[in-house]
Amino acid sequence: MSTCRALFMLKKYAPLVALSMAVLMYIPASVEAQSAAADQLTGKLVITGASTLAPLIAEIGKRFESLYPTVRIDVQSGGSSRGVADARQGLSDIGMVSRAMKEDERDLSAFPVARDGVCPILHRENPVQALTDEQIVAIYTGKITNWKAVGGVDAPITVVNKADGRSTLEVFLQHFKLKSSDIKAQVVIGDNEQGVKTVAGNRNAIGYVSIGTAEYDAVRGVPIKLLPVGGVAASTENVQKGVFPLSRPLHIVTRTSPAGLAKAFIEFAQSKAVYDLIRQQYFVPLAD
Repeated sequence: MSTCRALFMLKKYAPLVALSMAVLMYIPASVEAQSAAADQLTGKLVITGASTLAPLIAEIGKRFESLYPTVRIDVQSGGSSRGVADARQGLSDIGMVSRAMKEDERDLSAFPVARDGVCPILHRENPVQALTDEQIVAIYTGKITNWKAVGGVDAPITVVNKADGRSTLEVFLQHFKLKSSDIKAQVVIGDNEQGVKTVAGNRNAIGYVSIGTAEYDAVRGVPIKLLPVGGVAASTENVQKGVFPLSRPLHIVTRTSPAGLAKAFIEFAQSKAVYDLIRQQYFVPLAD
């Protein structure tokens, strides 16, 4: 090939050669950048708070760990108050709060992940199928103490209440316009599963728990039933429709604007990638 022809060919195909070189240079850089980004997601997150949220966040955590094998998610319950306090004091990376945020909690960054409801529960063999709001208030304040007074058997009512600091208690009190000091309870429990087990083990007990927890357990054969509130059936479907009167947002919170691993986990917990887990726990995804 003559020198002139070689120069002509080089000039003609120079743009194509330059483009090819650019592509070859870009691909390794892109892959390397993605790999580096993945490598940055390492470490441990401690998440504490609401027992309502704990099982869901634990499942989300397992899925997150499967995507990032060098990450560990430690989920501990203890109530929404613990979630707020631990996040504020730096005792946890993320707190769990199963209710709307309060005015005096605006110092925290809050991120909704799902919705839930709260409903009264009875033993499955209790013949009472529904209670009015007035009857529930009378039972919880000690004015009605026998099931016979509300159409049930002649037996004393065992009132099961939530411990102070539990958001389920706060939602219950707010709806029925009660104060914690008004409640006359024979049994005080902590998390939702304790409430379910107590009612399942006592045919004369009444309690109130997360609809998600109650539906999950009832479907699996635990002998409880969910009571309607205000004439509306207690169900995830009615929470989704926005017609159930005792519904609430479920939040995860941080002390400051999240970054790094905490930010990545929160974004994952709010994404469609976990909607199946939310539904499996009988909660309502954000977009539903």
